[in-house]
Amino acid sequence: MKNWVWKFAVVFVWLMLVGGLHGQAMSIGEANSIVAESPSVKAAVIICKGDIGDALYKSIKRRSQIARDEGAEYLIYEIQTYGGLVQAADDISKYLILEVGKEAHTVAYITTEAISAGAMISVSCQDIIMLENTTIGDCAPIVLVPSQKLEGVEREKAESFIRGAFDRAANANGYPRALLRAMVTMQIEVYRVKNIKTGEYEFFESVRLPDDPNTYDLGNKEVIVESDKLLTLIASDALEYGIARAVVKDLAGALAFLAERDGVTFAGEPRVLETLWSEEMVRWLNSPAVMAVLIMLAMLGVYIEFNTPGVGLPGLVAVICFAVIIGSKYLIGMANWVEVAVLVVGVLLLMVEIFVLPGFGIAGFTGVTCILAGLFGMLIKNPPDTLPWPNNDIAWNDFGWGVVSLAGGFVGFAVLAWLLAKYLPKMQFLSGLILVPTGAKQGTEFEVSMTIPPESKTVSVNVGELGEVISTLRPTGKAKFGNAIVDVVAEAEFLDKGTNVEIIEIYGNRVVVKAVGNQS
Repeated sequence: MKNWVWKFAVVFVWLMLVGGLHGQAMSIGEANSIVAESPSVKAAVIICKGDIGDALYKSIKRRSQIARDEGAEYLIYEIQTYGGLVQAADDISKYLILEVGKEAHTVAYITTEAISAGAMISVSCQDIIMLENTTIGDCAPIVLVPSQKLEGVEREKAESFIRGAFDRAANANGYPRALLRAMVTMQIEVYRVKNIKTGEYEFFESVRLPDDPNTYDLGNKEVIVESDKLLTLIASDALEYGIARAVVKDLAGALAFLAERDGVTFAGEPRVLETLWSEEMVRWLNSPAVMAVLIMLAMLGVYIEFNTPGVGLPGLVAVICFAVIIGSKYLIGMANWVEVAVLVVGVLLLMVEIFVLPGFGIAGFTGVTCILAGLFGMLIKNPPDTLPWPNNDIAWNDFGWGVVSLAGGFVGFAVLAWLLAKYLPKMQFLSGLILVPTGAKQGTEFEVSMTIPPESKTVSVNVGELGEVISTLRPTGKAKFGNAIVDVVAEAEFLDKGTNVEIIEIYGNRVVVKAVGNQS
């Protein structure tokens, strides 16, 4: 009996030991299996800094596609911006939610601030991770003129579109909708209320506060946003309120958080995709200040070309400025082929008016009209088959900023043109750039600037006076009247050297001639 008990005890202990070792082996195997099954993923960092505009939208699309083509499954958008054009921000927002978000995991990594349109882009990502002491919020629309205010229906129309974009992001990515709406509208008051059944805090606008005391602890509700304030949050508050998923010290901390939460392993360092120098140049060229300067220089070049004989440097400057304006707008999708064609036709008509037709008539007026129509059309993003006209309040706001650029350019042109007309002829070292306006004498006699001789003096010529072409008129060139060599324009024809000509009109500083008699 005792032997049987002893044998049973030995077998029992042996079974326990084997079972324990087997269990230990299984747990180690399971752990190794978990490690082995932890997927290895690639990440890419896409830099988004500076003003938000159509150029940045195009750049984000290009770099996001590069990252996806290289197999990146986590796209981390590094945000550092005070905002920009709402229409461009909305385009980026829709791209992140409706396209990229369906193929990869999107993360807004805020390194300094995500204000205004920057907040719209951030909440359009599936996660927001913020560095310590950074900020997000304040997305109320502003008007162009500081002395004016958006009030009543006008403000509501402007804010309604932006609130809709934030609602879309809240629904897509699980952010507190009431808090996002409070970033747009001052009148929205937001409370935080604890759900007794779940133990979680929820956010409600004052007009949508629940009234069930059995579900919500209404007696201890907390005001988060007052009715006369816009919501702007620092990183710690954004984390507490569920807008930021994490607050970290650096990019490595952000990757560590994502890896632990999602059970993934990042394969190596993420590739950093910055904007190209060409993209930065296009963004710079399309900024309101630079665009105003380009327009001013283009118009000034046309003005000086009108007031100087032949083809010179001012005309070349005007052509270059128009080419830069058209090219930069075309690259960001603001100019389609119809608007480019209209502007080019306008420039060609102006050239015809300058070099072919005397005076300033239908061709010149039509040319200026086409140029203005083309420039204004490039301020609105539209397909070639639709009229370039703002179709909502946000488009009107962005169009207004473009008009400010044009207006600034025209004002600058008017001031400089007046200064040039008044002072440039008096400066001997620059007086060759512009002709002195002719002054009427007796009858049909005018003073016209000579080329040679004598230098910097004028001589009187008359309508009906005869002379000889000394350089081929194509149709502009030089003719000699007595001792004076004068810049002239042939009447809609080319005249060879040696052709006898007669002055038929003196219009401003232009001397118009026609061929008479036989060639010598």
